Amino acid sequence: MEICHVNISYWRLNAIPYISVVEMSEEELMLFIPKLTRLDIIEWLSWNDPNGIYSDKSSLNEFGTVMSLEEGVEIFLRQAEENRVVKRLRIV
Repeated sequence: MEICHVNISYWRLNAIPYISVVEMSEEELMLFIPKLTRLDIIEWLSWNDPNGIYSDKSSLNEFGTVMSLEEGVEIFLRQAEENRVVKRLRIV
């Protein structure tokens, strides 16, 4: 019998909706990020910006390299903040 490892994302494993990132305070977000893997971050970025180039396959085709965890975190934080600003503007 062969054992297959399936990558279940942090999002699915913990039933956390992607949109919840926008609702987190900056402090909560900084505590949340270390729980995510590079693939979890790519999953959120792909959901948040469907036209972006985040998957390893797309990144390799477009840039010849894949996004590092550090690059992913930087983009993740920037997009989360941008979404937070847009959400605040809609509420006002």
